[in-house]
Amino acid sequence: MSKTYSGFIAIIGPTNAGKSTLINQIMGRKVSIVSHKVQTTRTRLRAIKMVGDRQLIFVDTPGVFKPSRRLDRAMVGAAMSALDDADAVLLVVDAQKGITQTITDLIFKIKDHKNLFVALNKVDAVSKLDLLPIVDQISKMADFKEIFMISALKNDGIQQMLVSLSEVMPQSPYLFEAKDDVDVPDMLYLSELTREKVYKYIHQELPYHINVVTEKVETDEEGVLEIYQKIVVANEAHKKIVVGRGGEQLKKIGTAARHDIQDQWGVNARLHLFVRVEENWENVAENYTDQGLEFK
Repeated sequence: MSKTYSGFIAIIGPTNAGKSTLINQIMGRKVSIVSHKVQTTRTRLRAIKMVGDRQLIFVDTPGVFKPSRRLDRAMVGAAMSALDDADAVLLVVDAQKGITQTITDLIFKIKDHKNLFVALNKVDAVSKLDLLPIVDQISKMADFKEIFMISALKNDGIQQMLVSLSEVMPQSPYLFEAKDDVDVPDMLYLSELTREKVYKYIHQELPYHINVVTEKVETDEEGVLEIYQKIVVANEAHKKIVVGRGGEQLKKIGTAARHDIQDQWGVNARLHLFVRVEENWENVAENYTDQGLEFK
């Protein structure tokens, strides 16, 4: 029998470095939600990518930032705990921002890992003369195996990066089926697609105080997916923002989310959205475990 290789790669970095865009580009479809707002990714999502006979299991983690609330701490904790079982660590750095204090702190925490890589992202937006000092500085901060110059948005440099990462995967039976796939519960994935649309259409600070829960999914006699979700907010004022005048904002969110669900899953769907006030939702353990986060 031919040898097989399989291992975990933790993708880590500050908020808005482009981790979710990178994982979506690697998989060739949306598997992680993307927003111009920071702190978008909450869950630890695993994406399985085959590179020849080698299986790469990417763990897309929440962005690392200075936490202040319980949810913040759970998100950062999920990102850091992903390093424990990783066979390789891919640090994503925004070339436009350079070496920030967050990057410096992260490198200090991961510098002893045996397989460290850097993806210097958004290099298409920075001149080569400005990139060289960044690369020089990073290379002196830890023993990185390779520093990749990439543009996740434009799919530049991704394929060579995958080949290099595959070469450090340990010899192992495949940990998942030998195909490109995503390991995330369907109900959570549906919630994430809707949460992305809330981020898109609500421009106040509100999005960081909302949660989306898929409560029920049914298939009707015509094969149409009936999806029931609640958007959880902390107070009545937030509810009014999400619903909008005459329900227009909620309708806009629901229509966009339904189209995305249909595009991603290739099904006809009806999305039923309800906005509920749950003042203490950030202190309810179930709201964390549903998202793959640890409640402390």
